[in-house]
Amino acid sequence: MAARILGVVLLFLGCSVFCNGESGKSVTYDARSLIINGARELLFSGSIHYPRSPPEMWPDLIKKAKDGGLNVIQTYVFWNLHEPIEGQFNFEGNYDFIKFIKMIGDHGLYVTLRVGPFIEAEWNHGGFPFWLREVPNITFRTDNEPFKYHMEKYTKMIISMVKKEKLFAPQGGPIIMAQIENEYNSVQMVYKESGTRYIQWAANMAVGLDAGVPWVMCKQMDAPGPVINTCNGRQCGETFTGPNGPNKPSLWTENWTAQYRVFGDPPAQRAAEDIAYAVTRFFSKNGTLNNYYMFHGGTNFGRTSSSFVTTRYYDEAPLDEYALPREPKYGHLTDLHRALRLCKKALLWGVPTVQRISNDIEIRTYEKPGTQTCAAFLNNNNTQNAATINFRGQNYYLPPKSISILPDCKTVVYNTQSIVSQHNARSFHPSKKASNLQWEMSQESIPEMQQLQMRSRQPLEHYNLTKDTSDYAWYSTSIDFKRGDLPMRRDILPVLVVASLGHAMVGFVNGEYIGFEHGSNVEKSFVFKKAVNLKQGMNHLSFLGMTVGLPDSGAYMEKRYAGIRAVTIQGLNAGTLDLTSNQWGQEVGVQGEKLQLYTEEGSGKVQWSQAKGGAGPPLTWYKTYFDAPEGESPVALRMTTMGKGMIWVNGQSIGRYWVNYLSPLGQPSQSEYHVPRAFLKKEKNLLVVFEETGGNPSGIKVLTVNRDTICSVVKENYPPNIDSWKLSGDKLKALVDDLKTEAELICPDGKVIKSVAFASFGDPSGACGSFAVGQCNSLNSKKVVEQLCLGKNMCTIPLKNFDSNFKCSEPLKTLAVQVRCGRGKSASA
Repeated sequence: MAARILGVVLLFLGCSVFCNGESGKSVTYDARSLIINGARELLFSGSIHYPRSPPEMWPDLIKKAKDGGLNVIQTYVFWNLHEPIEGQFNFEGNYDFIKFIKMIGDHGLYVTLRVGPFIEAEWNHGGFPFWLREVPNITFRTDNEPFKYHMEKYTKMIISMVKKEKLFAPQGGPIIMAQIENEYNSVQMVYKESGTRYIQWAANMAVGLDAGVPWVMCKQMDAPGPVINTCNGRQCGETFTGPNGPNKPSLWTENWTAQYRVFGDPPAQRAAEDIAYAVTRFFSKNGTLNNYYMFHGGTNFGRTSSSFVTTRYYDEAPLDEYALPREPKYGHLTDLHRALRLCKKALLWGVPTVQRISNDIEIRTYEKPGTQTCAAFLNNNNTQNAATINFRGQNYYLPPKSISILPDCKTVVYNTQSIVSQHNARSFHPSKKASNLQWEMSQESIPEMQQLQMRSRQPLEHYNLTKDTSDYAWYSTSIDFKRGDLPMRRDILPVLVVASLGHAMVGFVNGEYIGFEHGSNVEKSFVFKKAVNLKQGMNHLSFLGMTVGLPDSGAYMEKRYAGIRAVTIQGLNAGTLDLTSNQWGQEVGVQGEKLQLYTEEGSGKVQWSQAKGGAGPPLTWYKTYFDAPEGESPVALRMTTMGKGMIWVNGQSIGRYWVNYLSPLGQPSQSEYHVPRAFLKKEKNLLVVFEETGGNPSGIKVLTVNRDTICSVVKENYPPNIDSWKLSGDKLKALVDDLKTEAELICPDGKVIKSVAFASFGDPSGACGSFAVGQCNSLNSKKVVEQLCLGKNMCTIPLKNFDSNFKCSEPLKTLAVQVRCGRGKSASA
């Protein structure tokens, strides 16, 4: 019932935007809000980036965003995808941002278009195509004529494309706002006066394109003229000093729902309660647009991520990497949007007042004079202690660090700390149809200097050598040793030392592997230092340098470098030998890339042999075939027995993996890698892996992914359940007064509750997937839940059904339930 009511409400709200067939909507603003077609709006937005999910996933992502209470979707435009070679454009497949915008409009949602063209976004080169850094005399993002020429040319092209398709709101489309530049203030300080002139130019250029919608600049304190400066961060309700003009609204363009991760990072998390508090605080202080960055992060396919950023992007968002709702984050924020919508009239047309009760307690009210329109926000900022306050003759309990929302200044319909939505846990299950993989292997040959066509006195800089066409570059040199050059004792070996600006490298001496070394996101440079066996006569030193994305931020990006800088051999009889200027051969990429071994056609160009058990050698290609896993759940690969490399399925790059780079917790930063169902055929899918450092492919698992473990955690005297949202005023208060607190469980995708893994009414501890019974517990807990829920798609569990003639240390008892959903015949709910 709850989901059905929410769907009807949001369908009505969505169709009120675009389903009426109006030809266009004006978009203006004042100090209070954006004004769309003469009406003020509360805007709940989420970032979803079109290239981080295949087009087949877009409709489901947009629908889930809408079901979650959003009415805006925000996306960047990715220049380096669309113009990888100057003058050659690609807007096909999951690069078709026009299709993406139209699809959002078809679902009745608005769009914020972040044109950039610098986007950062943890995206390769911050979105700039590599050819841009080769333009003579160019300096990025400052008052530099070559840069401004290309930036303006590209921006005009994008705006022209959007106008041609009539996608701006005044043309009848969904785009209500656009962004030029991105988080420029810190860079502006480096460029000084030139930076100030540039940001003025960028603003004037954008406004002059006559898009008909407001332009914004995030984190730009001096946003020029009509351009609105906006906030990015986690706590804009506290940190944002407000717009830089009296007639600009307060907008939050990036509310970070967790944190992106780099290889070597531990898990990044942000509690749903903290996000809800921050959003409520922002709206209670005159904010009118909040954008979740990200609402769905998706996947950095191919080589699209910036330096050291994982293939998985913002997995802790409300919709995880696989587009599965992460509960309770998704549901708790859905409830928040609904609560704030109940306050819309008061927030947008009411007069605000602030009453401070203490250092931690504050009451903010919005009242429209001469009417009953009133909303209140009761704020307890103390992180340790709850409080009870009196507001207009009634006592209200406020949990620590929480805000209660009263859309009628009487009734609490939402508290940021009190979660009533269900929880879930993600599970990975080995596929039966895609098990027993039969692997074949083919090794890369290790080149010597004379086999490499590109020669130079010293090793060439890596970025400018590869020009972002590959992660890989071979470097090789040769040195002839006389017998007297080498140590006479066999237990004393010379030491090879290679200083590199990053990011990683494998080394070989006379074709034999000697080791792997890498930098980090913090310090990309490293020193490769290995004891080596050298022989009398000619010795061949070969290194495969690797990058893990280009930089995505900061000043002078066009002057960043990578790769080998110095090579020496220590411990020779004559001392240290410097080989940096010894004459070098170079080559871009590895042979398997050039032959496209990851495709059906390319894989036939080399001889493959059966892969033996155990770990294989570095620089080895592996291939196998598998059938599409059973069911319709998302698919992933578990790569924990491998090291570092890249994955392809049916010629589509899944991205980089790096599981031997462990976090401080002793675990890989990412173990599973998303394979979209859209990439798969029913049978005989080609899986190819290029392993750089040595791994065991027999341990790779094809998995299905679900969130069928669902939970509910409900404390006595929680706010009303979802059915009450359609009521207001005295009816709402009466319902709350008579409310019998209950838990609710709903299985996803029409599944039913197959088993009850945990149930405790008392003081249970832990979280969904890892609950434990506390000091007090109702003995009939599991029996009650099984009777009410087994075989049903949805069930409600009233707390009154449990034995409660026992005392707990906590004054309010808690019910924690964990069940497993699955396919099966549904009993009547």
